[in-house]
Formats: sequence, structure tokens, C-alpha cells
Amino acid sequence: MSNEADQSRIRSRKEAGGVVTLIVDGSGLGKAEREALHERIQQAEQEAGAKDVRIALTSAKVGRTLIAIASGKGGVGKSTIAANLAVALARMGRRVGLIDADIYGPSQPKLFGTTERPEARGKLLIPVTAQEVKLLSVGQLVPAGQALAWRGPMAASALAQLIDGDWGDTELILVDLPPGTGDVQLSLVQKARPKAAVIVSTPQDLALIDAERAIDLFGKTGVPVIGLIENMAGYACPHCGETSDPFGSGGAEAAAARMNIPFLGRLPLSASLRAASDAGTPPAGGEGPAAEAFARLAEAMLAQLEKVAA
Repeated sequence: MSNEADQSRIRSRKEAGGVVTLIVDGSGLGKAEREALHERIQQAEQEAGAKDVRIALTSAKVGRTLIAIASGKGGVGKSTIAANLAVALARMGRRVGLIDADIYGPSQPKLFGTTERPEARGKLLIPVTAQEVKLLSVGQLVPAGQALAWRGPMAASALAQLIDGDWGDTELILVDLPPGTGDVQLSLVQKARPKAAVIVSTPQDLALIDAERAIDLFGKTGVPVIGLIENMAGYACPHCGETSDPFGSGGAEAAAARMNIPFLGRLPLSASLRAASDAGTPPAGGEGPAAEAFARLAEAMLAQLEKVAA
């Protein structure tokens, strides 16, 4: 007979005249996993003496939540935060996926330290797993350093292919959006309707001006903004220990209060975070202050998501 895990998915089994008919629950499995389950059960029944095996695979719809991670301005550390939030959520036991929708500057493969390319079965891409996070990125599909001279419709088509990947039992998908308020953001809202959005900004006034534009876009399209994260907030000199604020301090928290948006927390400008990102080792997957900081941000984000879902 098939293994114990496969047996637990069998909901009904009838045998008559050497013909075995089974109803098998395939909930939470991707297309490839469902095909493999079907093959294993069929083989086990044939080895047990069945002349013919008929299997009906059923599936309850997977509840899947998309959260957009956005910024109005580039260079604020949005992709690094998206990667580490995904890893922190995975460490909390969540089944997490990450879509690198930054079409013109995909950086997630570098941040996760992976060069593996996703396989395709039919028209579906199979996400790569890194740091317990399922990942799909345009950066996995094109040669490194190649410019993507795509107009809006091509970028929207690429985003749709990533969203429609075979995500299996993934319950929570973060979408690392490009900076700004253009075609990719609108395509995401129209195609997939994110449950919520998180905005990343530095404390600098110039970054906050663009962050407010991103918040306004999600407001106009009916996607609730569940939090603002302040990045690069302060820098502690490794030599003298003195703290300075090259991008200002508290600006994002003040803006969140003014716009009545939850403030999820802040992260300092960190040389070690930069080094870990370049090395493809998200610090959220390790131990220490950085891992703890990203865990707190992930917990705060989930708390706000629950309020939206309630």
C-alpha cells in the first residue's frame, strides 16, 4: 500500500471485481505534487493486486493572501525588507511565497543567494525554494545584467505569469513591487487584488513625499495600507559608537500618525545588513538583533493584517 501520508489523504475506497475506486484529497498540493500523489497511490494499489485503479482527486481551495510591499521612491531598502520579512514569516511557521515584481530591477535572487531557475510545467512556473520561502522573480528568467526594455503591457504580462505560478500550499505571498505608482502597481491591483499593502520609506522628506503618493494610489484602488516601515533611521558609528541621522529621524512615524496609518517600526542604517544582503544571507534567518528586529516587524504586520481580515 502507499505510505502513511498518502493514506491520510484517501477519503473513500471501494473495490468491486478487482476494480478499486478512490476519492483522494489533494488540497494544498501543486500540480506536480498532485500528479505524483496520483501515481504513488495507483502504483501501490496495483502492487496490492488491483486490476484497475480509478482515482478522483478533490481539492479544497487554498486560502491565499497577497501583501504588496511598496515604496514611492527607489533606494529606500524595500526589496531587502521584503526578503527579510518573508524569511521572518517562514521562521514563524507560515507557508510563505515572494514575488519579485520589480520588473526592471529584480534583486531577490541576489538577496536570497540563489541562481536556481524555476521549472515550468505547461504554462505554470514552479517557484524556487530558498530560506524556506518560495520565490519567483524575473531575475530568474533572464541573464544577469540584461536590460529589460519592456513597455507596460509586457511588464503586466510578466507579473501575471509570476502571480499564476504553481504556489502549492503557500498561504501568504509578499509582492516586492517596483518603486513608484505605475503600470505594475495598477496591474497587480487589477489582476490579483492584494489584501493589503505595506509602505517602506526613509525618514527623509523627499522619500516621504513619494511614499504618500504610493499610499494615495492604494487608497484610490481600495487596497488598505496596513503599515509604514521607517528604514535607514539612524547610524551608529562602529568606531566611536556615536549615533547620527544622515536621513533624518522619525519622519516616517510622524507621517504615519498624520495619515492615520499604523507605524510598524524602524530599522537603522546598517553595514552588517548591507553585507548580508550582498552575500545572499538574509539576517532574518539567523540570530541576533537584526533577526529580532525583522521578527518584530513581521509580527506587527500580521497583527494589522488580522484587523483587515476581521
